Amino acid sequence: MSYRHIDQKPMKKDAMQLLLGKPAYTEDVTPADCLVVKVLRSPYAHALIKNIDTTIACKVPGIEAVYTYKDVPQNRFTMAGQTYPEFSPYDKLILDQRLRFVGDAVAIVAGENEKAVDKALKLIKTDYEVLEPVLDMHTAMDHPVLVHPEDNWDAKVECGADNKRNLVASSRWSEGDVEDVLNNCDKVIRRTYHTQPCQQAAMETFRTYCEIDYYGRLHVISSTQIVFHARRIIANALNIPKSMVRVEKPRIGGGFGSKQTLVAEIYPAFVTWLTKKPSRIVYSRKEVQTCGTPRHEMEMTVTIGAMNDGTIRCIDLYTLSNTGAYSEHGPTTVGLSGTKSIPLYTANLEAFRFDYDVVYTNVQSSGAYRGYGATQGIYAVESAVSEMASVLGIDPVTIREKNMVREGMEMPAYYHEIATSCNLDKCMEKAKNLFDWENKSKVRVLPNGHIRSAGVAMAMQGSGISGCDVGSATVKLEETGFYTLTIGAADMGTGCDTTLAQIAAETLECDLDMINVFGADTDISPYDSGSYASSTTYVTGKAVQMAAEDLIENMKQIVSQMKKVPADDMDFIGTGIKILSTGETVSLEDIATKSMFFNNIPVQITRTNTQPFSPPPFMVGMAETDIDPLTGKVEVVDYVAVVDCGTPINHNLATVQTEGGIVQGIGMALTETVTYTDKGQIMENSFMQYKIPARTDIGSLRIDFAGSYEPTGPYGAKSIGEIVINTPSPAINAAVASAIGKFHYTLPIRPESVLDALEEKK
Repeated sequence: MSYRHIDQKPMKKDAMQLLLGKPAYTEDVTPADCLVVKVLRSPYAHALIKNIDTTIACKVPGIEAVYTYKDVPQNRFTMAGQTYPEFSPYDKLILDQRLRFVGDAVAIVAGENEKAVDKALKLIKTDYEVLEPVLDMHTAMDHPVLVHPEDNWDAKVECGADNKRNLVASSRWSEGDVEDVLNNCDKVIRRTYHTQPCQQAAMETFRTYCEIDYYGRLHVISSTQIVFHARRIIANALNIPKSMVRVEKPRIGGGFGSKQTLVAEIYPAFVTWLTKKPSRIVYSRKEVQTCGTPRHEMEMTVTIGAMNDGTIRCIDLYTLSNTGAYSEHGPTTVGLSGTKSIPLYTANLEAFRFDYDVVYTNVQSSGAYRGYGATQGIYAVESAVSEMASVLGIDPVTIREKNMVREGMEMPAYYHEIATSCNLDKCMEKAKNLFDWENKSKVRVLPNGHIRSAGVAMAMQGSGISGCDVGSATVKLEETGFYTLTIGAADMGTGCDTTLAQIAAETLECDLDMINVFGADTDISPYDSGSYASSTTYVTGKAVQMAAEDLIENMKQIVSQMKKVPADDMDFIGTGIKILSTGETVSLEDIATKSMFFNNIPVQITRTNTQPFSPPPFMVGMAETDIDPLTGKVEVVDYVAVVDCGTPINHNLATVQTEGGIVQGIGMALTETVTYTDKGQIMENSFMQYKIPARTDIGSLRIDFAGSYEPTGPYGAKSIGEIVINTPSPAINAAVASAIGKFHYTLPIRPESVLDALEEKK
């Protein structure tokens, strides 16, 4: 099907403004003459505040206020931006007497300038009772030391949580007789994989501005993905009515899930609510690295049973997840480690089991990061499948082609959803040809001694959270015949303002410039769960399409009243309404003008969309690696990705999303690591230590699409935001293993471990 705006390459709506450095971000659009807010951080992984004296700090000239745990409400809340039901237990106070990780908040200082605040922070006298920390997730469950011993800890949803066991979530799920099937397989392998708590490393650190508006309400302007959840969380934390909070989002300088949690917003909100003065907090990079919410550390034990011909009959997965000091997203990320990995092998699967536990420890709390648990699970399962192929002597592409899920199949491990749109097989075929798998899959030694090899991996994700996420959009006809599209979804630089405008323009048969986009603001935008879980294009995009279609019908009704002709004698032609029987055309401007007098038919339509299912996008990634046998350094010299995201709405933005996700995945595989001392301190507290790959570190990236058509999505679209990060780590692991004869079970793949393997191979 040919479209005017769908699967095209228009420029992002905000591209020129951003390119020219026009005001766009939180600090650009808020006044500078406001209170500076900073947080005093705990030096201990686990401690109680015995005494805290702020007397001298409060006397520093320019200091407005210093707050401690004695000054805050005692109702617990969660900082996780999730819609009802909120799975993350309520375990957080704005400030707490018990400190649970190095970097936990001890006090809030607000002053007229940064110099005064920095001085006051040093003058706060704190006496700590240092407690034994729980630092190892393997011993956390039922540990004699409790991270959250408090009695007002509250799990709103039954998910196996028990704070008296350091347990945030626990579940057991199986179908088929796992033990019997495994006992009757020709080959069974069992491997354990470990992933680090990787940082999202967005360019813009966490930052929030707060003020009291003309009506005495708290107005929050923040770099957030979740304006409506932020309103609820702030109101819960401050113990004030939600009607007294307004949250607004300007441009966001990257999020990748980190801004799906209220890392920073609570502190200036508390200051402004108490002082009634404007305030702002800006996190340093060190604070982001040590007090943010990175990807959950996980350990996954995978058991795969297969026949000698490569038929995979059973997958058994156990995931242990480390949520850290607080529960944010702990109960929800872990589920994706199984539900987004096991279903990839639906074709011949007779039985599966997926168990998990999520535990508290005294380290930086984790949160949402692109891929949201699927990244960890896919690394484990895909690595195990590649190793199974090696054990059986089968090509790793062949074993996947034999077992992969295909269109029309029911996926038991994906809540029994049907793969209504699935071109995973076409992704594999395209990738194989584009990559030249037949030749590159063979290990080659170059004249300089470097070793070249290749690996492959598959992935799936979701399109929103089925039976949960809600997307809404308002489309309004304006007086000269242009349109305003108002959304609650947050553009994080991904370009959703543009893609949603494309959907509106396609439906309304107009130029893209005729669509003005506004969002997101809790006072003005229609409700939207927020920009996470790969939901925006699929969930909110469909709401946009439905609202535009309804607006067309209303415009026909207005013309019907104007011209005394039935609406079924009309056709919408983009520039107006054509009356079929007479050939007369009524322009959009005339319709808009008529809507403003003696009219009861609205030209501002809001539609809301939710879905009982979440059609997965699929992807195949192939990596060619180059290993220097003298240093053990691994470089990715070529990466081919083919994605099935349904119909790509914006081809350029889909390509850029894919490239960005792959680079993040390469960083997870090769360079990004978090190291704790025996006192619970993070060693990698800046980009000097925490190494994220730059574009110059990556060789060729080649992207293609094998689009399917998803009937429940807008113009056949599914999601693309998260899936693109999931194939690099297992594909690179397989490529390196092909060269050195040894798979890696812990990420990142370090040069020293590569050298050790090469020595063993000799």
